[in-house]
Amino acid sequence: MTKKADASSAGTPATLALARAGVAFTPLAYEHDPRAAAYGLEAAEKLGIDPGRVFKTLLADVDGALAVGIVPVAMQLDLKALAAALGGKRAEMADPRVAERKTGYVVGGISPIGQKTPLPTVLDESAIICETICVSGGRRGLDLELSPDDLLAVTGGRYAPIARAR
Repeated sequence: MTKKADASSAGTPATLALARAGVAFTPLAYEHDPRAAAYGLEAAEKLGIDPGRVFKTLLADVDGALAVGIVPVAMQLDLKALAAALGGKRAEMADPRVAERKTGYVVGGISPIGQKTPLPTVLDESAIICETICVSGGRRGLDLELSPDDLLAVTGGRYAPIARAR
C-alpha cells in the first residue's frame, strides 16, 4: 500500500534538511517488509515506480575516506568509477556499522540528505534524464521524490557514470 505523507509526519533529518533548504520534494511512504532482501527494489515495487527512477544510497571507502554513491536500485555501484569520480585510486564498500555511525541512519534507510557527517556525494549520471528521482527518506519505508539537480544542490554532490549492470 502506497501513501503520500506530508513533510511533518515524515520528520527525518533528510526531510528537515530539505525543508530548511527550501527544496521541493514529495515524501512517499510504504509498508516496509522486514523480510525484504533488496530495500530499493522493494521501494520501487511498493511505490509502483520504475526502478530506473528509484536510487539507492551506498557508502564506500575511497582511499581511506568515506563517500556516497547513489545509483539506480536495479544496478550496482562501480567502485572503480566512484573512486575515479572523486579523484581517488581505490574504493571498497564501507562497513555497515561505520556507515550507520557516520550518517545517523540505519542500513536500508540511509538517505543521501541530512547525514550527520557531510560526505562527498556522486549521483549516477543516468539521473540526468529524469525529471524526478526517489531516494531514501531516512528510514525504511520512506522515499523522497525530488529533482536530481536539487538532490545535488542540497548534498553538494556531482554527476558521474558510477553505475553498472548487475
